[in-house]
Amino acid sequence: METMQIKDKCFAPFIKEERILREVKRVAEEISQDLVAKNPIFLSVLNGSFIFASDLMRNLTIPAEISFVKYASYSGTSSTGKMKELIGLNTDIAGRTVVVIEDIIDTGLTMKYLLEDLQTRNPKEIKICTLLLKPEKLEVDLNISYVAMRIPNDFIIGYGLDYEELGRNCRDIYAVVNER
Repeated sequence: METMQIKDKCFAPFIKEERILREVKRVAEEISQDLVAKNPIFLSVLNGSFIFASDLMRNLTIPAEISFVKYASYSGTSSTGKMKELIGLNTDIAGRTVVVIEDIIDTGLTMKYLLEDLQTRNPKEIKICTLLLKPEKLEVDLNISYVAMRIPNDFIIGYGLDYEELGRNCRDIYAVVNER
């Protein structure tokens, strides 16, 4: 594979689709074992997690219900630290085990905000499942139950992740290599 140009940035291959799918299957197996008989509801955080959520759901071996929310905190390549709810939860989660599906956790501020919001709806428990985690970038303490892959603090696109809404459709994950 070659580098790819999106607007003012150049991206190089970082994680191949085969590895991504292998790790998604592993996480789905863990969730299926841990949450058997718990009737969990999965909550996919849009837009970035839609591909991960789709593949994860297809690999689960337990009954699974899914809903979607959308928050925004990014501007360009960095988090603003200010949350804006764009699409809210329209499913009753009281007394339920909720699994939040996120594409990437870097600062953790989006997840902290989402968890605080979800707690007001009285779930039995909330578990976090992320495709990617940037441990060195975390600014808040989070109990993340399921992590497919840990990565360095690179800006990435592909497999649902974007740069100004472009690149989500790439099967592999790419990391920025330079900026013009």
